[in-house]
Amino acid sequence: MPVTLKEAVGVPHSRIYALGAARGELAVPNDELIGPIDSSDEWIRQRTGIVTRVRAVPETDAIDLATTAAREAIEKSGVDPAEVDVVIVATVSNPKQTPSVSAIVADRVGANPAAAYDVNAACAGYCYAVAQADALIRSGAARHALVIGTEKLSDIVDPTDRSISFLLGDGAGAALLGPSEAPGVSASIWGSDGSKAGAVGMNNTLTDFRDGVAEWPTLRQEGPTVFRWAVWEMAKVAKQALEAAGVTADDLAAFIPHQANMRIIDEFSKQLGLPETVKIARDIETTGNTSAASIPLATHRLLQENPELSGGLALQIGFGAGLVYAAQVVVLP
Repeated sequence: MPVTLKEAVGVPHSRIYALGAARGELAVPNDELIGPIDSSDEWIRQRTGIVTRVRAVPETDAIDLATTAAREAIEKSGVDPAEVDVVIVATVSNPKQTPSVSAIVADRVGANPAAAYDVNAACAGYCYAVAQADALIRSGAARHALVIGTEKLSDIVDPTDRSISFLLGDGAGAALLGPSEAPGVSASIWGSDGSKAGAVGMNNTLTDFRDGVAEWPTLRQEGPTVFRWAVWEMAKVAKQALEAAGVTADDLAAFIPHQANMRIIDEFSKQLGLPETVKIARDIETTGNTSAASIPLATHRLLQENPELSGGLALQIGFGAGLVYAAQVVVLP
């Protein structure tokens, strides 16, 4: 008779217990960036809604930002860091190809020997990681999961590039997830379209830089292509996420899209038919686009400014380089 393996025992549901945040130490207004791109404060505000963005000092990297955010999330959750079973970090700005940001952060916050791995899904990375954390907890592979989106994009930006340089900021947001008696994370709608891989990404490879045939790799984007894709295709994904969660726009307390561009956020809101009661995250105005960190940072700020949202439903959606996307409805901690 064949020997059968012991079945992993999970829990029915997971939820976000607490959030943490870290922003770059420097506030960088538009006026400090317009010279190299021959632009103006008015042009940036009209096209993006950004007034200023946060950037880190040279001594601070994405690992430092992630550690600060993670410590706040753990402390607020009341969970012993030794009880964190997995650390998932979403980032495109690890200062090294390897080791992972997650393994270093796990050790720094006292979660060693938690499983640890990084996710490279750009601006959708946080939503990807939340989907994975929820699945791991429900499957029994983990009981408590630390999810972090962290970026130091100022290290990989060309200040003379008009397509993206003025958008980017530095920061990290973290969420501590654990078991729940009721659903706290809905089924995720996620996917990719690699046929548009050239629309956003690095302009050179590290090997070309090493061999002296290219400059240091920096981010570039085809603005009009990304804008059209985000506005039209991602609105469909957001609607699918609501359907998968079994709720409508009227049931939401908040809408928290990736903070890519204020015009995209506003158009999203119109297409979803959001009622006036729904709070819309607009953290981009003073933080900038922080890629994988943008959704948790925006959520953290939204809850700070509107504590009454705690326990309500939020639709979150990330989208970016890949092209990749992910959306789900979560119960706000």
